[in-house]
Amino acid sequence: MRSLIPFRLRLAVFVTLAMAALPCFAGEVAVLRNGFSIRHERREVVGDLTRLYVSADGANFIDVPTADIEHYEDAPPELPSPASDSGLSASAAKRVSSPFPRNTPNVPSVNLDEVVNSASGRYRLDPDLVNSVIKAESGFNAHAVSPKGAQGLMQLMPRTASTLGVPNAFDPRANVEGGTKYLRELLERYNFDLVKALAAYNAGPQRVEQFNGVPPYYETRAYVARIVKDFNKKKAAQQKAASSVAKSGAPKRTGAKTSTAAGKAPSSTVLQSKVSTAQSSE
Repeated sequence: MRSLIPFRLRLAVFVTLAMAALPCFAGEVAVLRNGFSIRHERREVVGDLTRLYVSADGANFIDVPTADIEHYEDAPPELPSPASDSGLSASAAKRVSSPFPRNTPNVPSVNLDEVVNSASGRYRLDPDLVNSVIKAESGFNAHAVSPKGAQGLMQLMPRTASTLGVPNAFDPRANVEGGTKYLRELLERYNFDLVKALAAYNAGPQRVEQFNGVPPYYETRAYVARIVKDFNKKKAAQQKAASSVAKSGAPKRTGAKTSTAAGKAPSSTVLQSKVSTAQSSE
């Protein structure tokens, strides 16, 4: 019995030290100097930035300048995410249930790049942004059907698809046309605030207006962060490629002008700054 006591004592000390070595405790809120807050599962310092992991598996994170963080607080209990047909989709609550559901209409074969570029040009959006939304919504699966009934590439709910004039949500061309149009409408509705528009696409405009900003739903926050992160990654790669071409002295190819979300051309740095507001309850 005596030999067991020192072992337990050593074990307790080891566990305490191991807990202290963790980047942070789960379920914290980082309060920023600008008044916004970001809920996260854990955090770690990377140079001058603090990486806030908004998902438990570490797949989704947001980098915030450490100097912009005022303090940390314990996170309040999570609110359930709504299941509503008033918006397009609440991604986690309506994840794709089957790649080829029964009675799915025939999906015409199309060049998706051509479809996205065409719709993006018509509604003055950056095609990279539209592609990032498609990736988050359906993983580029034109047959996707969620448990709640959202359909196709941009996961249109039947009522929304009807309102947008989309007769067949499994038709990639019609689906992307409708989803891109709706995204543009949301951007205009929120004065081209990309974060609010994406939150409304996910949880519905009524929720954004109810909370005067991004709703305090973990799934919606992670959804916005995931899209902005993917979009920023594409822009960073394009900037790096352009920089390499410039340094090599090779002639710079003329490409399509990116209008991004607002018909403007904010840099990826601007969007990274905006995504730190995505977690705000405003």
